[in-house]
Amino acid sequence: MTKLFVTGSTGYIGGDALYAVAHTYPDLQVTALVRNSDKGAKVAAQYPTIRLVYGDLDSTDLITKESADADIVLHCANCDHEASAAAIVAGLGSKPEGEKGYLIHTSGTGILSFADYERKSYGVKNEKVYDDWDGIDEITSLPDYAVHRVVDKIVLGAGQQYPGKVYTAIVCPPCIWGPGRGPDNVKSMQVYRMAAATLKRGKGFQVEDGENLWTEVHVQDLSEAFLALVTAALQDGGKASWNEKGYYYTENGDFVWGDVARAIAKEAKKLKLIESDEIDNVSTEEADKLTRSGSYLWGMNSRGRAIRANKLLGWKPKQKTLFEVIPEIVKDEAKEQGLIKGHAEKAAGTA
Repeated sequence: MTKLFVTGSTGYIGGDALYAVAHTYPDLQVTALVRNSDKGAKVAAQYPTIRLVYGDLDSTDLITKESADADIVLHCANCDHEASAAAIVAGLGSKPEGEKGYLIHTSGTGILSFADYERKSYGVKNEKVYDDWDGIDEITSLPDYAVHRVVDKIVLGAGQQYPGKVYTAIVCPPCIWGPGRGPDNVKSMQVYRMAAATLKRGKGFQVEDGENLWTEVHVQDLSEAFLALVTAALQDGGKASWNEKGYYYTENGDFVWGDVARAIAKEAKKLKLIESDEIDNVSTEEADKLTRSGSYLWGMNSRGRAIRANKLLGWKPKQKTLFEVIPEIVKDEAKEQGLIKGHAEKAAGTA
């Protein structure tokens, strides 16, 4: 029986990826790393047959042991945690001669914002667009100071460190949104935090001129990319490319952050949650006060094209686009802040 080891099973990305994989391959023998019994109970409630091991990303001996015992590792926890990535590689590399192991690692297209960091550029459009096919050598050799790059290098180097034994793929999602299907965290950050901040301050906003762009993907489309790579691993590598060519963007097009800010403000005004749909230009300092790293989350560019997953694995986004779901996001954030009542509250007559 094929063994799968999963990190981040209670997180937004990992929880949804596990849902897609577990429902497609119910016979997989899955082990999930969880931090404590509360997290473990949530996983067990949704997946009673999953084996749980308790520890965190610093539990490197445990991670190495479980990775050595696994055929496939789905690493969906902190993409900047060096020790856990190295522990997974070491575990897979310790397999007996003739045995293979596959690591599917989660990075993030924040790595593509390094030029904006260097220039201290916020709210300004950057024309540069990366792609994971013709531009594969460029994106696997980005500057070492780029966010996520340190761990990316650990994963990219694993195939050379353990040739013929360790095969890796990096999935690099952009701005993620949509309802997750995992056992715990089912919500992302960037757009949701902008909606929440708009409601709290009573007015929409963009960082500086708001002309910067990101790409976006629905979390359930993202999970289909993880699933496609797991499927390839189950087929002895399948049609996927691994190691130095195993880098996959996942996206459903670009959006302008200023357009998102205006759409949020328009919906909030429509619901009579704010007085005007006009938006402010806020400084980077103000953005960082609205949410941690707000200037980065809302003020920089990150643009990559998902060509590899489409060409090799037939991956295509099928869910709605971001702007179709902004009304739902605003309503959900308003409910969390108690500004509008959910169905259960209305039914209970707590108006």
